[in-house]
Amino acid sequence: MKPERRRVEERKEWRGREGEGRRGEKREGRRGEEGEEKMERRGKEGGTEVKKERGGEEKKERSGEEIKERRGEERKRRRGDKRFGKYRDASAEFAVSNMAGNKLVLEGRISIMSFFLGLGVILVPLLAAVGSHLDWVFDYFTGINGKIAIAIYIGSINGILLTIYRGPLYKVALRACFLGFAFGCGLLISFGDTTWTHFGWYMCSLSFFHYSEYLVTAIINPRSLSLDSFLLNHSVEYTVAAVSSWVEFTVEKLFFPELKQLRWVSLVGLIVVVCGECLRKSAMLTAGSNFNHIVQNEKAQSHVLVTSGVYSCCRHPAYVGWFYWSIGTQVMLCNPICMLSYMLASWRFFRERIEEEEISLIHFFGDDYLDYKQRVPTGLPFIPGIRVQR
Repeated sequence: MKPERRRVEERKEWRGREGEGRRGEKREGRRGEEGEEKMERRGKEGGTEVKKERGGEEKKERSGEEIKERRGEERKRRRGDKRFGKYRDASAEFAVSNMAGNKLVLEGRISIMSFFLGLGVILVPLLAAVGSHLDWVFDYFTGINGKIAIAIYIGSINGILLTIYRGPLYKVALRACFLGFAFGCGLLISFGDTTWTHFGWYMCSLSFFHYSEYLVTAIINPRSLSLDSFLLNHSVEYTVAAVSSWVEFTVEKLFFPELKQLRWVSLVGLIVVVCGECLRKSAMLTAGSNFNHIVQNEKAQSHVLVTSGVYSCCRHPAYVGWFYWSIGTQVMLCNPICMLSYMLASWRFFRERIEEEEISLIHFFGDDYLDYKQRVPTGLPFIPGIRVQR
């Protein structure tokens, strides 16, 4: 019994030991599995960290490459902008030149057409009595029928211009038409049997001067062409001077009619007006694009020192022509008061204008203009110009 019990007890112990071993194995297995899982987790985490590090490095590399690419693109753009800027400037100059040409073709032609439309007022009395003597012209022009006919003509022309043109072009056409109308009225008065003949000469001279200023500017320097080129709104002083001459002529004609019948004096004034007008326009045509109604303070690339033609005789032929033209208009009207006033006012104006302009010319051309200044006079009496010590 004893050996069997021992065997049973040994078997129990062996089974207990075997169970404990199996339990230990299970525990160890579980621990191993847990360790492996931990290792795998750690490996995965390490891998992700490595991947993150690598990803960061790749991002840095990519960002660095992108920055380089961006910088390269910016450099290319800058170079392209510079090149494009040159082309753009050239194209802009070409566009401006084309615009200038268009101004000459469009606005110049519109002004010519409008001027002749206004000048057509001379046809109104001619159509009223074809073949009759010219003595009736002034009577018809100042009569009720003539005034009605002229008013209808002006309204019709204005309606046509307003229908064809808009905006700035209409303003050009209106001014040119008005000057043509004034020129036509001056012709009618000049050829009429009336004591206002000399005033008709004056109207023709004044209207042609202002219109030719615009037309010649359109030809020689269309870039500077504007409504101010007509010089109708030159200054308040200019307007006051013109109105004063009209008032003086009318008053003196009423109280001293014999003073306005000095035909030879008016003829001398007409000759002076024509010579002054020709001198000024020849100066503008000789100067070309260098001429401008406004004194320039900055030198343009196209500016050159003009010393040929009429500029070889006097430094400021355009001012000389305007000076004698303005005095000649008052001689032509036989206005003694305005003649003296015009002479003093014009002399003072051109003295200040020449000094102001020569400061810019010396700045533009330096010694070249100083040498030219020493050789050629201004052309105006007692106006030497700006004085410079060399």
